[in-house]
Amino acid sequence: MGEPTLRDRIELYYATVPLAFADAEEFGPLRLFVRKGEGAPYYGGPNHAYPVPAGPAPVAPASAGPAPVAPVPAGPAPVAPASAGPVSVDPVPAGSASGGPVASGSASSGPVGTDINAADIARVRARQRQLGVAESFEWLAEVTPSLRALVEAAGLPVAERPLMVLDPHHPLPPQPLPEGVTIRILDADDPGLPAVLALPRLAFADVGTAVGPAGRAELAAVAEKLVADGTVETMRPTLLTGHKVLAAAFAPDGTPLAAGHYHPARGITEIGGIGTLPTARRQGLGAAVMAALATHAREHGVHTVFLAYADAAVARIYARLGFRPAGTTLLIADQPARGQ
Repeated sequence: MGEPTLRDRIELYYATVPLAFADAEEFGPLRLFVRKGEGAPYYGGPNHAYPVPAGPAPVAPASAGPAPVAPVPAGPAPVAPASAGPVSVDPVPAGSASGGPVASGSASSGPVGTDINAADIARVRARQRQLGVAESFEWLAEVTPSLRALVEAAGLPVAERPLMVLDPHHPLPPQPLPEGVTIRILDADDPGLPAVLALPRLAFADVGTAVGPAGRAELAAVAEKLVADGTVETMRPTLLTGHKVLAAAFAPDGTPLAAGHYHPARGITEIGGIGTLPTARRQGLGAAVMAALATHAREHGVHTVFLAYADAAVARIYARLGFRPAGTTLLIADQPARGQ
């Protein structure tokens, strides 16, 4: 049996990483990830469906341990990559088949085909309505090409998110930072955590790379809300176990100016959530955080680093860092951004 291809590795990642945060329910050739706890953030949105890969069900990724905290140099143009996540929904009739849950670490009954039909999609959507979550699907275009037409025929708009992978032999160039700005990996008790979690809310509310009006005051207000609603406390265990690695660029006064994250699983990761505070754009901070995260991932056993993007200008920045095209993810249009 040969080495897994890049596509195989990305497919494995998409099928594995949600299991650190969710249980899986199978509906024939589709698997619905249902988050275990209210507000538990994880890759791919709160409750999304994904085609079942052939072979045994993947198990939840082992804890990578707490991420060490260390400043990392890095730098060019601000980045705001791929958005992703759900649409809307209503309840499953009593007695309808919903496919039972599969425990996070269990094995499936064997290979499952990808002969998805309209009834499979309808059953998943009914279960999502029953759960009170949005109708969210995500898949690799090259692996399950027929799914797009079925999803669109069901009335759900599909968006494309091209993928790029970092050449494993490409050294990451040093990225310049503005004077006084530093980058660090956050641990669970980092005092900057509330503001770092708040930053993407402002970055993705004002899409693009142009300088915008939202700055320190708006960031502080959102951070206060995230402390009050429990979001910050929910995040701490995820950082402690190493299921999520969060990095940010900080101004000399401790204000986070750009941030991003990755979820490692089986030596593979997607870097996401790269966003820059709108008032701090056009200083290379997003690319600096991207490079810092990729470097940290490589240094902690990750051999495949990839990302999704929605903007060609952002892709050019990533290309300068050594990322190259690697296929396309398809998802429901207007799904919320991947959770911080």
